[in-house]
Amino acid sequence: MSALDGSIVLIALPAIFRGVHLDPLAPGNIAYLLWMIMGYRLVQAVLVVTVGRLGDMYGRVRIYNSGFAVFTFASVLLSFDPFDGGHGAMWLIAWRVLQAVGGSMLTANSAAILTDAFPEEQRGFALGINQVAALAGMFIGLVVGGLLAAWDWRAVFWVNVPVGVFFTVWAYRTLRETGKSGGGRIDWWGNITFAVGLSAVLIAVTFGLQPYGGHTMGWTNPWAVALIVGGLLLLAAFVAIEKRTSAPMIQLSLFRQRAFTFGNLAGLAISIGRGGMQFVLIIWLQGIWLPLHGYDYADTPLWAGIFMLPLTAGFLAAGPVSGWLSDRLGSRGLATGGALLFGASFLGLMALPIDFGYWIFAVLIALNGIASGMFASPNSSSIMGSVPPRLRGVASGMRATFQNSGTAVSIGVFFSLMIAGLANSLPQSLTSGLQQQGVPADVATQVGSLPPVASLFAAQLGVNPVQHLLQPSGVLNHLTTAQQQTLTGREFFPSLIAGPFHSGLVVVFAFGAVLAFLAAMASLLRGTGRTSKTPTAGSVAGGDARPVLPGGSTRS
Repeated sequence: MSALDGSIVLIALPAIFRGVHLDPLAPGNIAYLLWMIMGYRLVQAVLVVTVGRLGDMYGRVRIYNSGFAVFTFASVLLSFDPFDGGHGAMWLIAWRVLQAVGGSMLTANSAAILTDAFPEEQRGFALGINQVAALAGMFIGLVVGGLLAAWDWRAVFWVNVPVGVFFTVWAYRTLRETGKSGGGRIDWWGNITFAVGLSAVLIAVTFGLQPYGGHTMGWTNPWAVALIVGGLLLLAAFVAIEKRTSAPMIQLSLFRQRAFTFGNLAGLAISIGRGGMQFVLIIWLQGIWLPLHGYDYADTPLWAGIFMLPLTAGFLAAGPVSGWLSDRLGSRGLATGGALLFGASFLGLMALPIDFGYWIFAVLIALNGIASGMFASPNSSSIMGSVPPRLRGVASGMRATFQNSGTAVSIGVFFSLMIAGLANSLPQSLTSGLQQQGVPADVATQVGSLPPVASLFAAQLGVNPVQHLLQPSGVLNHLTTAQQQTLTGREFFPSLIAGPFHSGLVVVFAFGAVLAFLAAMASLLRGTGRTSKTPTAGSVAGGDARPVLPGGSTRS
């Protein structure tokens, strides 16, 4: 449920913006769109380590259960947005931030609870199921968002309410602590420098993607530069503080464990590649392929989710199996093989023409999903099996931070690469194409100067930007019927953007393949394939580490 809400909004954005009566392509509104996508990921990236540490101190189940209540409360408020326009968007962004707080409490502690509850020979399968649930939520959200948004945009938030209410009650009645909480105190300076530093870097991404001072992107914006520099300095200060404090937020000694360090680095690389690929595929399908194949712009979000089902199916098939195999064969070989297959699928996608045959595309994204499943479960098992029981909460939070930060950073990296590719040829192609259809030169030049980021978001939102931009000028009314039909039809904009977009795709997928092969190298460096022999939670606490079932009994 927590992971699903990170992606469900991607597909539902067109319906959400229509619902709050906000023009997503107006220059001042691009920030709302970016924060609707990134705000949730940013909060999860920043908070998971802190709430993981709180779980180590005060009880992982206690923090986990509270997360259900917070997440459900925010979901209720999200579905009753009383405002329109910018105020309506701010309402949604603010309550999604609170929803992300609850999601962080769930994400950070779930893997630690399972690691406490299961013996080492079953841990890979248990953590594999957990990781499959998280990433499957991300993939399934793409389909569910399209289905629910076709009914009512508020339904993408309603779907959480009955699930959240039921499992909030279930969790408080059923779950019991199986590990021993360590007590201690909160490292306030560490938490502050980490949260503010990482937030600053991720917020800078939102500035970098918006046009600034005549440039197609905002990486020269003083605010973006200041946030990146300031954020990195605060993160450096965080490391210095953690080395000196007696109760650190993060045990830096964990990074002496090869399985922990290289497992997290491999996970970060795969997360960046997976998150960026998700955005690029949605834009490719919604903005070009589906309109060229006769789908109306209004219907493309739903069908994009449906046509990406092989990606979800591949992941769901491979995830549990790889978790089970990692208990028997070790983690390193499976995770490394998954990363290599992940990179190979990028190379295959890079070789596809812009107007591809669907079944080839389906096979490639299914292989990508299988590769993600092969990698995710063994990698999680390796990371969590390498840390002592008393630090499993913070270790789980750190693992989630690498994953969520990678997804957030991927938006900036992949969009920047794509925008740079479009900026070279899209304005000229758009201007000349409009003039050929009778649009006056001055109007065509004005529309052609549309920032490439707006064209990308138009494609993602299932909007025909040509019709959208020509309507205010009244030019359409002075053109012939044939010219109007061409400009506002399904093929004009996709045909114009196809060439520049394909150039950007090659760069983006090549970068994704490089990330995957770097992840494979990091995975190989993690050490032996089997997780390290760490004591169980029960042996450290002097108690029984077996999971407690309803009624207080334990599983033998």
